[in-house]
Amino acid sequence: MKQKLGIISLGCPRNLVDAETLAGRLAFKGYSITEDIAAADIALVNTCAFIEDAKRESLDVILDLIELKKQGKLKKIIVHGCLAQRYKEDLKKELPEVDAFVGSLGLNHEQRRFALTPKHYAYLKICEGCVNNCSYCVIPGIKGRLASLDEGSIIRKVKRFNREKISELNIIGQDITGYGMDLKRKSGLAGLLKKIVDNSPDIGWLRLLYLNPERVSDELLELIKSQKRICKYIDLPIQHINNRILRLMKRKATGEEIVVLIKKIRKAIPGVCLRTSLIVGFPSETEKEFQQLLSFVKEARFERLGAFVYSREEGTSAYNFKGQLPLKQKQERFDTIMSEQQKISSLVNAGFLGKSVPVLVEEKQDGAYIGRSEYDAPEVDGVVYLNSDKQLKTGEFVKAKITDTLEYDLVGEVRS
Repeated sequence: MKQKLGIISLGCPRNLVDAETLAGRLAFKGYSITEDIAAADIALVNTCAFIEDAKRESLDVILDLIELKKQGKLKKIIVHGCLAQRYKEDLKKELPEVDAFVGSLGLNHEQRRFALTPKHYAYLKICEGCVNNCSYCVIPGIKGRLASLDEGSIIRKVKRFNREKISELNIIGQDITGYGMDLKRKSGLAGLLKKIVDNSPDIGWLRLLYLNPERVSDELLELIKSQKRICKYIDLPIQHINNRILRLMKRKATGEEIVVLIKKIRKAIPGVCLRTSLIVGFPSETEKEFQQLLSFVKEARFERLGAFVYSREEGTSAYNFKGQLPLKQKQERFDTIMSEQQKISSLVNAGFLGKSVPVLVEEKQDGAYIGRSEYDAPEVDGVVYLNSDKQLKTGEFVKAKITDTLEYDLVGEVRS
């Protein structure tokens, strides 16, 4: 009888791709894979260690699994991923109940994938590690320098997804604009994207996640504009707008260059949805510098925005910076930014009232359907609640007339 192996994947979609690779390998070796830990003999948790909250979540899940093992409901526990990579020796001492700690996977060229996403969408990781070395970030220490997956392997994966006729393919990496730099490829992301488009005629949407402001080329913007199937959605983490803070963060784009780029993107791609992420409470950030960031958020009117409270991480250069701010002050700044973004999001959504937009149907819940527009990435953005006079299928695209708007979500009608 096959042993049942339960998988829990924490953190970002890049982690999820690693978990799918692990599950595929283990299924090939004869294990029965399940996402229901209660039905499993062995539990494998793929951990995240990017910031303090992620580490805490990972540890809480591990402790819950240890309790299940003590109760005799699990035979073994395997801890995988970033937390194990970063703190393996400490974890071995503190958590003897765990049977194995396994660090991060390398970039896998011909992976066996066991899908942990719904069948209608998937993630394609085209690179691992990072070339940027930002002062606050542990990724280079965990994942190493940038490593791009070779083009042939990527296209073979794309062709497999195309045969499956998935509705949406999300192209991911720590920084996909760095793709090919280590391979000395001049065409980079834009050249790769053209080939992905050519080899995926039966995939509905292609979405790009995580574009570094320093490397958003005119060629890439033109491609996003001209290719109907590429979502008009640009995820552009800027982190801050004050030049002193940006320098401390070791971010190469200046505040002025960021402003120019945003204007350029909006001009190049009418109706584009811009998502960004910010860090508040960076060491020595003054009230004046925070107010500059807040004013910028009001002016830029990002359609989507996420903020993080600065997390002081061992092994980063920012860990030893002077002027570490108290948590209460960092939290207050976070709340202020997100409160402002809530108002902006409400106004942005109000602009959709009465319009018809394409929606990807995600699921049926309590008699109603839930979907996403091209302006909403899976798991991180809003949804479209759908009222329909006909049966809808998960993974199909429909036209929905927006009848109501909420702070982060939309309500639409689908009529036959």
